[in-house]
Amino acid sequence: MIIKNLRYSRENLGLKQKDLTTLFNVTYSTIAGWETGKDTIPLRQLIKYANEYNYSLDYLFGLTTENESYLPLEINLNTISNNLKDIRKKNKKTQEQVAKILNTSSGGYAHYENSRYLIPTSFIYNLALFYKDFSIDKVLGRKKICN
Repeated sequence: MIIKNLRYSRENLGLKQKDLTTLFNVTYSTIAGWETGKDTIPLRQLIKYANEYNYSLDYLFGLTTENESYLPLEINLNTISNNLKDIRKKNKKTQEQVAKILNTSSGGYAHYENSRYLIPTSFIYNLALFYKDFSIDKVLGRKKICN
């Protein structure tokens, strides 16, 4: 899965792929894999990048064309799980229905709504494509910077 604006945002900052190897503590080829879609960037790493360079996750995923400013995000599994439950219920879906959309088991999906694990990058992206009015930044609990 390709994060549509990862490469563009890096180039816009004047950074080379090798410049990100230190931030992520990974190899150059790992960065290249994330940018080409050969590999999926872990959500924790993408959040680290968004925090470091003040990018909206919705923008990095290509869900919006404008980058909005957010405060740095500290991952809170309880906030994320509550937001996942709220959006599922608002859309009148069961965990089993959501699991089917994500091609996973309902028990596996339940772990994300029960604060056991951080939802994977590809799952949160697929939910953004499925649900209307879905903001990855909002679901993860990021707060906008007020001007």
